[in-house]
Amino acid sequence: MLYLIRYSEVFLKSEVVRRRWVKKLVENIKRIVGEGNFRLERGRIWLITDYRVDEKLKKVFGIVSFSPCIHCNLNELDDYVLNFCKDRLNFKTFAVRVKRVGEHDFTSKDMEKRLGSLILQKFPHLKVNLEKPDKTIYVEIRGNDCYIFDEVIKGAGGIPVGVEGKVVSLISGGIDSPVATWLMMKRGCKIIPLYLDIRPFTSDKAIERVEKVADVLKEYYPDFELIIRDHGKFLKEVKEYLKSRNLESYTCILCKRRMLKVAEEIAKDFNAKGIVTGDSLGQVASQTLDNLYVISQACSIPIYRPLIGFDKMEVENLARAIGTYQYSIIPAECKALPKRPITRAKLSKVLEIEEKL
Repeated sequence: MLYLIRYSEVFLKSEVVRRRWVKKLVENIKRIVGEGNFRLERGRIWLITDYRVDEKLKKVFGIVSFSPCIHCNLNELDDYVLNFCKDRLNFKTFAVRVKRVGEHDFTSKDMEKRLGSLILQKFPHLKVNLEKPDKTIYVEIRGNDCYIFDEVIKGAGGIPVGVEGKVVSLISGGIDSPVATWLMMKRGCKIIPLYLDIRPFTSDKAIERVEKVADVLKEYYPDFELIIRDHGKFLKEVKEYLKSRNLESYTCILCKRRMLKVAEEIAKDFNAKGIVTGDSLGQVASQTLDNLYVISQACSIPIYRPLIGFDKMEVENLARAIGTYQYSIIPAECKALPKRPITRAKLSKVLEIEEKL
């Protein structure tokens, strides 16, 4: 099976950066797809495999689209196009689209007309429809090499994982944090996923949920190895102390600040350049502008919030497309949530509470 693989943003970089990014993209394809033979041309990667790997290629960041295709020489093109159509006669109308690279004594339009005429002569029951054809026959001519295909399959897009360094991602297994993690991978980041286990304030289902979500994300990034740290003991102490002072409304603020502090220590261990969270502005009490400001002061490295401007429906749609949604909706509620969480926490008050803790 021969695949024509296209990339977009990689192509726009300088020659030095482009070569480095293409090399990383090929490495990532090999790790996700497995064995295969590769050939590179500017703007294109050619992959030869023993079988179809469409679903795997869809999960390689940096690929904008790809097409299973057949290869021939320019002097063989007429016969190959007719045979290609003969094997796919489940259509009534068609169009031919030609793209050329190199020096030729014909234009792309000339070749489209000539191939279209050949198809009509061979299959007179067909009709040309350039606006909404049942079937589009694509031909890419690069010098003397020709590639014929009728599918353009959308890839994950973005840039290759690994070209932008490492980040620690606080991942709960719920709907938001896996999507935020996926978006950072799409922008070239290696992910160090961190799960903070809040049992006994949640059920064992929470571990099952986050592990299933991690398995899905691992399909996009094979090095996705979940780090699990206990957070329940800390949360228990915080709950007891806040209750004694009638300040339970601060529970989520202190909980999330502690999570960031743990994530920062792990980031230092891995030489990571920031922390990723699934925060979306105003979605819950801990994600008001005031509270995000107070929570963010807990650490000194950058915090990336790719979902900050997304609404819930947008995030859910992305989760479904990624494949995490079905696992993220496994019930695993936090029982430490106060009845009336504070929405406008003051940093001075939080620091005073932490000092006494």
